[in-house]
Amino acid sequence: MVSRRIVDDQRDFQKQVQKLGELVHDLETIADPAARTAAKELVRLLMELHGAGLERILEIVFQSTHTGATVIDELGEDPLVSSLLVLYGLHPEDFETRVERKLAQIRSKLFKMGAEATLIAINGTEIRVRVHLEGHVCGSTGKTVKAALEEAIYEAAPDLTALIVEGLDEPAASGFVALGQLVGAPATPSAASHVLAVNGGMD
Repeated sequence: MVSRRIVDDQRDFQKQVQKLGELVHDLETIADPAARTAAKELVRLLMELHGAGLERILEIVFQSTHTGATVIDELGEDPLVSSLLVLYGLHPEDFETRVERKLAQIRSKLFKMGAEATLIAINGTEIRVRVHLEGHVCGSTGKTVKAALEEAIYEAAPDLTALIVEGLDEPAASGFVALGQLVGAPATPSAASHVLAVNGGMD
């Protein structure tokens, strides 16, 4: 027998879908052509992002030989799915853990370029990293190191609000937009982590 809660959730979902359809239809009534086009493009891009994320989630679950918390960890390690989980505050790892894990993962890559990155401080969702370059490293390599470092950290922590890289002369020139700017507020603390903490894990 279907529980009352499930029925209520289904009804709420149906109402939300109906409201969403009405709002999408209302986009056609926007008088400003540029604003109308931008709004429709935003909806299209969000649908594509969520569609790709859901498809990847299904692939990971299908291919996984694990269950419970282990599958959640695997989802959190996938770059595409990880961003979606962060967006909705559902990532199994907190902000600091994600940053530290990513820096550890790219340590060997940076070493091959003659560089070493050290996490100096994390203040909320602001990150400060110091890069040490070997003496013989040229300026172009420094730019490559910074680009690789920024890309890696943004991938692991799309909810960051500031990334300060010390030890390099090049100013930050990234076009990265924090998730908090997209949704109007910083992402909420990890709900998945909270659930696991309360239930003592899901093996």
